[in-house]
Amino acid sequence: MIEGLLIGLAAAVTPFNLMMVVFGCVIGTLIGMLPGLGPMSIIAIMIPVAIGLGDPTAALILLSGVYYGAIFGGSTSSILLNAPGVAGTVATSFDGYPMARKGQAGKALTIAAIASFAGGTIGAILLMIFAPALSTVALLFHSAEYFALMVVGLSAIAAFAGTGQVGKALMMTILGLMMGTVGEGALSNMPRFTFGIMELQSGFSFITLAMAMFALPEALFLVMNPARAAQGDSGKITGLRISRSEAKAIAPVIGRQSLQGFFIGVLPGAGATIASFLGYAVERNIAKGKEQEEFGKGSIKGLAAPETANNAACTGSFVPLLTLGIPGSGTTAILLGALIALNVTPGPRLMTDEPDVFWAVIISMYIGNLVLLILNLPLIPYIAKILTIPRTFLIPFILFFTLMGSYIGQNNSTELLILVGFGVVATLLRFADYPLAPLLIGFILGTMLEDNFARAMQLYQGVGFILERPMTLALLVLAALLVLLPSYRARRARKRAEGVADGD
Repeated sequence: MIEGLLIGLAAAVTPFNLMMVVFGCVIGTLIGMLPGLGPMSIIAIMIPVAIGLGDPTAALILLSGVYYGAIFGGSTSSILLNAPGVAGTVATSFDGYPMARKGQAGKALTIAAIASFAGGTIGAILLMIFAPALSTVALLFHSAEYFALMVVGLSAIAAFAGTGQVGKALMMTILGLMMGTVGEGALSNMPRFTFGIMELQSGFSFITLAMAMFALPEALFLVMNPARAAQGDSGKITGLRISRSEAKAIAPVIGRQSLQGFFIGVLPGAGATIASFLGYAVERNIAKGKEQEEFGKGSIKGLAAPETANNAACTGSFVPLLTLGIPGSGTTAILLGALIALNVTPGPRLMTDEPDVFWAVIISMYIGNLVLLILNLPLIPYIAKILTIPRTFLIPFILFFTLMGSYIGQNNSTELLILVGFGVVATLLRFADYPLAPLLIGFILGTMLEDNFARAMQLYQGVGFILERPMTLALLVLAALLVLLPSYRARRARKRAEGVADGD
């Protein structure tokens, strides 16, 4: 390993490869800040550029920089505009945007930058140490385990519901699962619930749904309630630094979610989205008292958890890609195609046959995360000034990026009609105090849940796989605990409160 690291270090610190790291990080960050584009689109566009370089090491360093740069920068639009254009940054908006509304946009961006840097860096260290061993662990996960993992993700919906809203959260999750069934299923080419509309053949677009659930209602709320834009009149952004007590509060969160996010990212098909949702849910469930009540209202822990987890998972997704040749997400599937086009065969022998490529990419991740931190921290005061834009300009600004992001995602004008329709419904649901995050979780995880359950049923000829595979059973037990634990804690807190009242 030490010999490989030295080879990778020699390859990564050449002037040209350093330039590729910086270029990839800059492009990725800028694209990540724009809702609707995301890493998949820009990596697909950059593949001809990467292949044109001729050097597989430089090409992969460039594309990797774009990937984690986009995840790093994706938090900006979630925090400032409530417009998460990348699935992995949806959970960032739950507490990041309320912080921005409180006038703490600078602090929120600082926490996001530090958490992203820590998650990515710790993930790179774990990748370096555990990549060969974790590749065998990833192979143990089959359709049955992935089905159970999706159930664990769905069981965390209680963490996204306010006090007394678990029933509403459950209804919204079921609605999201139903929306995920629209279009062709993975195991059949028959369109479902499309009502003869050709544009729904491939189902609803995540980007359109995310914009409709978060960004469009926010623009409508700004129109109906001018007081929500009062922040924009001050013209001053304060509180860019985090205090020592805040740093102490988020340090354990960053440590836990770096590990959890990385190991979730290692599993093919899991990725940054599930890591960020689970990271948020876990931290909310283990928080106590007032800290738990702060989640969803501007909690620094609620912001640090998903930001750390999604960046660590982004790094972890390179384990199955490089050591097994299995793409862990749509983005790494595009990276796999680029590797094959560059005549590099990912798999168990990549580490020995082409150590310069394997280790140079890992070393470049250290450098890239440092570059991203240096690029982003000085720019935070200027980026945060987006919120000082007067309301008359801010509303068209949000609407433009919402409509553009939805259209570019599918290059289809029907998406704009779907966006407006869902946006109006989402606004009404917000008035009725229904949480919208569970709907999006149900939609994202529903398709993967259905596909893996169907494959496991075919393979084991029934639901017997639950008892036949111990890891599946263990994950389902964990899901049950995640559902029951919040109810148990709420009941115990209620009894304690009643006991105190009786004592008085």
